[in-house]
Amino acid sequence: MPLCSYDPETALAMARASEARWQKGEPQGLLDGVPVALKDTVLTKDWPRLLGSRTIDPKQAWEEDSPATARLRCAGAVFFGKTTTPEFGWKGVTDSPLTGVTRNPWDLERTPGGSSGGSAVAVAAGICPLAVGTDAGGSIRIPASFCGIVGHKPTFGRVAVYPPSAFGDVAHVGPMARSIDDAALMLDAVKGPDSRDWHSLPDDEIRYREAVGKVSLAGKRVALSPTLGYAEPTAPVRAAVERAARVFTEFGAVVEESDRSRNHQRRSLRRSPWAGSRLCCGRRSRRRWR
Repeated sequence: MPLCSYDPETALAMARASEARWQKGEPQGLLDGVPVALKDTVLTKDWPRLLGSRTIDPKQAWEEDSPATARLRCAGAVFFGKTTTPEFGWKGVTDSPLTGVTRNPWDLERTPGGSSGGSAVAVAAGICPLAVGTDAGGSIRIPASFCGIVGHKPTFGRVAVYPPSAFGDVAHVGPMARSIDDAALMLDAVKGPDSRDWHSLPDDEIRYREAVGKVSLAGKRVALSPTLGYAEPTAPVRAAVERAARVFTEFGAVVEESDRSRNHQRRSLRRSPWAGSRLCCGRRSRRRWR
């Protein structure tokens, strides 16, 4: 089950309020009436934030929305429940002492990935069109790829974060959806600054859903790594990756194969701990921070 909590009464009340606004011709925002699932790492007023753990008291006062939750609420989204996560959102599969195992809707013997696995499953299974994910080392991107949906890790600070993550400046909040257009629309709704997040960026005034169709890939460089330097994929996976590379080429991108050997990666790890962090977490190089 991708949901760790379900509140149909709240969902119906929010949906009926949205219906009344639409009947008056006065929709509240970009997502008025759209069901959105919230990962159980974001604060939601009146709902517990348990992070997949039995160590958090669900009966304490829950009086505050995280920035993304607040912006979705202002945009008219309908909340119906919170999605599962591994305990404290720390790993790339979704199981926890609190909710057990969350399974991939395409194959129940496989994982949906993590840590935003519950959100990915909710979208892939048609429970909702949009869901909130969080991502430090791949927690949006891994389950999005495992479940065949769109997941986006925005620029750090583009979507305000509160409470701050233990993963620091690699931890972001972003949209999960069934299409690029829907993900862009959700990003339009949740982006922007919040006084609780000192790292949040001013609104860039870009309307991402409008901009999606105007972006050109001509001349953009794309690295193709079929093995990531150390792992030979199965034939169907390799074929899918190579097919994606051909699509980039057809859109004018310059696709360059870039497979580093296992020995090269080991030498990089020995040479500098910063190299290891880049491989494991996607951090910027040390040179960038000088």
